[in-house]
Amino acid sequence: MELVLDVYKRPYDARYPVVCMDESPKQLIAETKTPIPSKPGSSVRYDYEYRRCGVCNIFMACEPLIGKRMVKVTERKTKRDWAQFVDDISVLYPNAERITLVMDNLNTHSPGALYEAFSPEKAKSLWDRFDFVYTPKHGSWLNMAEIELNVLIGQSIGRRIDSIKEVRRHATAWQKHRNNKEARVNWQFTTEDARIKLSRLYSTLDS
Repeated sequence: MELVLDVYKRPYDARYPVVCMDESPKQLIAETKTPIPSKPGSSVRYDYEYRRCGVCNIFMACEPLIGKRMVKVTERKTKRDWAQFVDDISVLYPNAERITLVMDNLNTHSPGALYEAFSPEKAKSLWDRFDFVYTPKHGSWLNMAEIELNVLIGQSIGRRIDSIKEVRRHATAWQKHRNNKEARVNWQFTTEDARIKLSRLYSTLDS
């Protein structure tokens, strides 16, 4: 836990960016009846019935210190999908010497995934570009990308959307708007706070 918090205290350095990554499923849902449009004094009204159209996956990467993020919508959440997203992140930082990537301990988030997705040479070159920092078990809330995902859901895609194409369209528009604003997470939880408020958990949480 303290390792993640120590990473967040680092000053900005373009050669060593700190990036947070998270992912979340998004259920695709279609309306069975046309919603009743909003009017003064009332919001849009949706019928309680709906039709399931499958599930997609939302990848989120954000660099908290400069207020930038990247969203990628995929059909699945496999090791190869994660490995490709790591490669996408790497492409964003061509001049970085080393990228610190904060994420959870999901079983797809491993070096082996890189070797499954790419040639050994490319997998090794990607592995050498990153320092992976994992949030502790039950500590996903320490990942700022989780906060960004919640903002994306609350501001854009947290409603009934029936196709992955539409999810991508809305997510891309949200990303562009939020990046233009250079919106940042106001992170205030520190190592000192953890030692006081979460002292009873130190015996169960990995540092």
